[in-house]
Amino acid sequence: MGLFDRLRGRRSMRRTSGGYTTVRTADSADAAHLEEFVATRQGVEAYLEPRTAVSDVTVLLVANDGEWTRRRVPSTEWAHKFADKHRIGAYDAAVVGYPARMREYNRRKKAGEL
Repeated sequence: MGLFDRLRGRRSMRRTSGGYTTVRTADSADAAHLEEFVATRQGVEAYLEPRTAVSDVTVLLVANDGEWTRRRVPSTEWAHKFADKHRIGAYDAAVVGYPARMREYNRRKKAGEL
């Protein structure tokens, strides 16, 4: 990665136990996808996932039927503002876990029922 890539903020380098890893940062396509998901699904809730050694902050949106999507976001503050703007619940996934309807959706999808 060159100096100009770093200045543009497109990717960041993170130190891990095995060396450096490149992590893609959130961009406008991620925000657009989240906006579209909320606009086209019923009963959406947001589950905020903290930054890790290999991933930036992410938000997991889960609809009332269990369908879900995950995207990187700039910060937890951004995710809370997004949830407030769309009047959806926002939860800390590390505290409350993930909803059972999401696991059930994954099971049905894997079984070919969807």
